[in-house]
Amino acid sequence: MRICSLLPSSTEILFALGLEDDVLGVTHECDYPPEARNKRVVVRSRLPQTASSAEIDRLVREFTDRGESIYRVDAEALREIDPDLIITQDLCHVCAASPEDLAAALTVLPQSPKVLSLNPHSLADVWNDICAVGAATGRQVEAQTLVKELKEKVSSVQRAVEPFLRDGARPRIACLEWLNPPYCGGHWVPEMVALAGGNDVLGRAGEPSFRVESQQVIDAKPDVIVIMPCGFNLEQTMEEISRTTFPPAWQHLPAVKQGRIFATDANSYFSRPGPRLADGLAILARAFHPQVDYTNVPSGAMQLAAHSC
Repeated sequence: MRICSLLPSSTEILFALGLEDDVLGVTHECDYPPEARNKRVVVRSRLPQTASSAEIDRLVREFTDRGESIYRVDAEALREIDPDLIITQDLCHVCAASPEDLAAALTVLPQSPKVLSLNPHSLADVWNDICAVGAATGRQVEAQTLVKELKEKVSSVQRAVEPFLRDGARPRIACLEWLNPPYCGGHWVPEMVALAGGNDVLGRAGEPSFRVESQQVIDAKPDVIVIMPCGFNLEQTMEEISRTTFPPAWQHLPAVKQGRIFATDANSYFSRPGPRLADGLAILARAFHPQVDYTNVPSGAMQLAAHSC
């Protein structure tokens, strides 16, 4: 089977199902597993790779106002690959190419490929999407096995934090999916916060992220702040924090005074609706409940010193 994956998350899923030899086309953002970087790029972003969050926000608004996509599909590359299956999404037209971006390119293909469009809003949706990819590629058994393993990871985190929640106390959590302007975490992130033993004071489970005012974050008085800019790795997140001016009242937040601010590798563990969300859940649980003894937690977050931002 010849497959083109227009999503970093679906590329991860395909590799996890043992289909790495069938994946012939990917996006410029498909960087995991590392072998994915060797695949032919068929989709690129029109945004500068070194842009700050404020500049990205401005450019996205300009593209949107003009009715233009921020992605460019390489129709010639698709024609040469002549895929049997294309995986795309219709969840967020900022995060990845959409079916509309693909439509014109499909007209030049020698045959009409099957197009699988993913649209997850929750962890259950992500697990279902893994099964959908498995069904579309003849890897149903492998997909079911993978989902079972991921659900067990989630359950193990829940069991670990449960003893600390018996009195009903949950730390107040603010997840920031963007810094300039600030956005709260959306879709599966508030659900992950709850499963990890926290109380998301900004986001709404199953709903998209939305812009918040700095005063809303201050009024929420979070005990823990998790900074997870969509599409940023840990290094980029740290750089973005360093060039962000936070309001003076920020210094009085419980999270800031106690040094419970975490910069994360959002790209790997929170932004992409793929298998590594289960690892992201463990990262959150360790940040919320450091007294719990966890094993096999990836180093996807960095705790910042008190008053460091």
